[in-house]
Amino acid sequence: MKLKLKETPEQVELIRALGSKDKNVSAEAASAFAAFIGPVIAKVLQVAATSTAIYTDSSYDEDDSPSYPLDLYYNETETGYISVWSQSMAGGLPTSQVEGVAELKLSTYRLDSAVSWMKKYARKSRLDIVSKALERMAQEILIKQERNAWAVILKALGEATALTGSAGGHILPSANKKLMLDDLNKMLTMMRRMNTAWTGEHSSVDVFGLTDLFVSPEIKEDIRGFAYNAMNVAGGGNMGDVKSDIALPDGMREDIFRSGGSSSLYGMRIHDLLELGVGDNRKYNKLFETFHSGFDATDHEILIGVDGGRGAFIRPVARQHDSGGSFLVLPDDQWVARADKVGFYGFLEEGRVCIDSRAIAGLDMDKS
Repeated sequence: MKLKLKETPEQVELIRALGSKDKNVSAEAASAFAAFIGPVIAKVLQVAATSTAIYTDSSYDEDDSPSYPLDLYYNETETGYISVWSQSMAGGLPTSQVEGVAELKLSTYRLDSAVSWMKKYARKSRLDIVSKALERMAQEILIKQERNAWAVILKALGEATALTGSAGGHILPSANKKLMLDDLNKMLTMMRRMNTAWTGEHSSVDVFGLTDLFVSPEIKEDIRGFAYNAMNVAGGGNMGDVKSDIALPDGMREDIFRSGGSSSLYGMRIHDLLELGVGDNRKYNKLFETFHSGFDATDHEILIGVDGGRGAFIRPVARQHDSGGSFLVLPDDQWVARADKVGFYGFLEEGRVCIDSRAIAGLDMDKS
């Protein structure tokens, strides 16, 4: 993530004013700078976060208590209840809640960060120092956002029961140590089985299916290998046996070769995350192990498929009165004159919730 301030005369003058020894001049400049930089950091967070491909924003006024009408999302079930996943505090363990098909109250929490620098750097117009400080603020918020967002995603995947009635029923085991088109094909079929109409009784004409697939860089390597590796797994009695004489159609192999590893396949967008992959040191892979007892992060890795068209993952986010945006930056008033420092405090109020587990599926690959 890079955040760089442009060296325009107006910005240079504003930064210099931040370093003024005149308290009134410095305070006025700090207020103007905070109002300017808040929307910039909000835009950076939106672009840099991987979870934005999954969650749909639901804005609310900062003093309100956000809710979501589940009765518009579900028909009455046999029991009259459904499961949703959320967390009540930042960094907390996501929990599964059994809710009635009515108004769901959404839990939110504040994510914040504070940075400061010596006023002498401002007086010298060191825009590089100021840019680095603001970059640090954005990175700290982003790390907190992503951890909370993916915790809910992985918890919902590990406990989803919509298809089989038992936890982990949305996770397919792979018969191969490398990703094959056969694996993706089975994931598409499973997601289609879950794509029922809102009544839950018959097929939906409004079908989205698997829209996004989140994988490790090693799985992306397997996908690049589709250009030259055999793909057929039929025959031989064992579905894991590969017919070495049959490859993909030439047109498909050429597309994958030219793109250096296709970013889409079967209509799915493919995202590679460094946090996924075999091993306890892969953050999201290890986190999934805590949510699904049948998964061993030491020699297994999880692939995560999402139906982005269902709108099942919601991010309630507060609209700040002072700025009208989601991320608010304020001058940090903790610094006394003798410290000769200037600082800023930034925060946003948000939550993460999954209201429909039919939108998520996984593939468990055993690499042992």
